[in-house]
Amino acid sequence: MDVDTGIDDALALVYLLSRPEVTIQAITCTAGNVGARQVALNNLALLELCGRQGIEVAVGAEVPLQIPLVTTEETHGPQGIGHAELPLPQQAISPRHAVDVWVEEVRARPGEITGLITGPLTNFALALRREPELPRLLKGLVIMGGCFNYQGNTTPTAEWNVSVDPHAAKEVFAAYRGLPEEQLPLVCALETTERIEMRPAHLRALAEAAGAEDPELVLPDQPEGLRSGSSNPLVACLSDAIRFYMEFHRLYDQGYVAHMHDAFAAAAAAGRTSVTARLATVDVETDSPLLIGTTVADYRGLWGLPPNARIVTGNDPDQCFEELISSVGALAAGLRTGPARC
Repeated sequence: MDVDTGIDDALALVYLLSRPEVTIQAITCTAGNVGARQVALNNLALLELCGRQGIEVAVGAEVPLQIPLVTTEETHGPQGIGHAELPLPQQAISPRHAVDVWVEEVRARPGEITGLITGPLTNFALALRREPELPRLLKGLVIMGGCFNYQGNTTPTAEWNVSVDPHAAKEVFAAYRGLPEEQLPLVCALETTERIEMRPAHLRALAEAAGAEDPELVLPDQPEGLRSGSSNPLVACLSDAIRFYMEFHRLYDQGYVAHMHDAFAAAAAAGRTSVTARLATVDVETDSPLLIGTTVADYRGLWGLPPNARIVTGNDPDQCFEELISSVGALAAGLRTGPARC
């Protein structure tokens, strides 16, 4: 996992921890939603909350390749986890750099590792500079990023992860040009990830799946910043984080919902949610001040270049939420009860 945790990254991580058939080999951290070191602390604290210490968490790029870093605490909160307050983790950040983790782990296990990138593509672009064979050495790659014939969530044409480091995204897509279809990255872009709208009823269902004693009520008429009273520590943490995300979406007239972009990408990477995809040749605009970060897909071969991506064109939000709630709920049910604070 390469992440910029982040509320929806947090749910993606917890979901993958809940899947018994999934082994998280390592977590690499890049600056995006918050700074890279805060991302690492968030991941380590979430691992400890879920009883999964021992997974390597490494810091990578702390700035984009060519442009200044912009973070988005207004979207994800001062720590990146909304209203939740994560304690400082006991496990230390890895001494390895994220690029070393990417290259060394994939070289050691050719054809075995699926990469999941839910933040800016900076770390992976730097890893490709070090080892250009990574696309052939990986079992697969899933990217949450971009938007195609769809409004951006950062500029009118650009999605957040790509807009943070468009030059990295451009390098990554170029590295996959001409590879066999089965090796091309699966791209989960806004037109399908924004269909994964988490609502108050989903949080209530999550608490029920976890066996929590009281209903988990995150409702639009409640005061902003209200903290969960759940005795289940994971339910309380996710509830406090996601409430912040719902408040943010409401502020921008999108309703009292939370778009779980990264959780969908994680379920797709695990092969646990249905998707349809379409081959395309993708490029990223890096020069125009008006359009920087725009992802462009050529579906018809007009550029005369081979495909370099499989763009998700269809998904099933109801099935995806059934998967997320049942799996994360089962993980939460196995955690001891404690103070209603993350």
